Amino acid sequence: MIKTYKIGVIGGDGIGPEIIREGVKVLKSVSEVCDFKLEFIKYDFGGERYLKTGETLPDSAIEEFKKLDAIYLGAVGHPDVPPGVLEKGILLKIRFELDQYINLRPVKLYPGVECPLKNKTPEDIDYVVVRENTEGLYCGIGGNFKKGTSDEIATQLSVNTRKGVERCIRYAFELAKKRNKKKSLTVVDKANVLTYEGDLWRRTATEVSKYYPDIKLDFAFVDATCMWMVKNPEWFDVIVTNNMFGDIITDLGAITQGGLGIAAGGNINPNGVSMFEPIHGSAPKYAGKNIACPLATISAGGMMLEVLGESKASQIIEKAIIKSLSEGYIKSLEAGKMGMTTSQVGDLIVKFVKEIK
Repeated sequence: MIKTYKIGVIGGDGIGPEIIREGVKVLKSVSEVCDFKLEFIKYDFGGERYLKTGETLPDSAIEEFKKLDAIYLGAVGHPDVPPGVLEKGILLKIRFELDQYINLRPVKLYPGVECPLKNKTPEDIDYVVVRENTEGLYCGIGGNFKKGTSDEIATQLSVNTRKGVERCIRYAFELAKKRNKKKSLTVVDKANVLTYEGDLWRRTATEVSKYYPDIKLDFAFVDATCMWMVKNPEWFDVIVTNNMFGDIITDLGAITQGGLGIAAGGNINPNGVSMFEPIHGSAPKYAGKNIACPLATISAGGMMLEVLGESKASQIIEKAIIKSLSEGYIKSLEAGKMGMTTSQVGDLIVKFVKEIK
């Protein structure tokens, strides 16, 4: 019996609908090649809907999402909607309500992609950042006192639970074991200043490491990590860190792999519904022009298939992306500089998917 997966599709804002269109095109193609089915269910959540209805994401949608196999997201962010409204009302709500406690960000330089780091090659940049995704500063616990006055106080509380930290660290150890490359895990923190939080992460990692004797455990401060991600990216295999630090260092990682045009991410609930997306924004200035690079979105679709258990299909998509870049078909990852349109890139990847099978 052919396996069927129900995928919720949120095009979102700006270039989101255009890039998700190409991602869906590629997913349909690879599902035919690998003999499984994908049922796509479209949702219109985003800035336009919010401006018309004042609604971001109703609770009823969350209940629908729980019945899906995965969610495929384009981009969220509208120039006419105040910052934070859509991000909190859609992205964070999905992550928290579906307990997507892992944010997974591969940092991988593909052949044919220009790297801004001198003398670094694809062999040097191939690691993964595991970011805790539902705790830390993003819980939104805090407030203002005497707001708007010279005595104003603003607080934001970073929440780290033993359960949240441990499940994230265990996931990272399992990933290092599965990758079977350098077999190392680096815990990134700021334990020399954020002593209580750092102590919890380091103590938990040390205790969990006893179950993974083949994985080398290292610790690094986040500021030093930023330096080493530029100077010696080849040192890393799997990085695990808290929500805020992970948010920051993954953008740094993205530029070292060639930019946001290729960087994909997953919001993972290992036992539930996960969501996959490019890590770039909605780029409204490029919306509707058919010039945005869809490779990050297509790559996110490949990540989705890997998590769903369709490893062969995921590998085919990655090989198709590598072929398009290494053989010079796509000239640049920047919008308007690819040498072809958004839809032509999608067609190219579909062509290679069918050839690679």
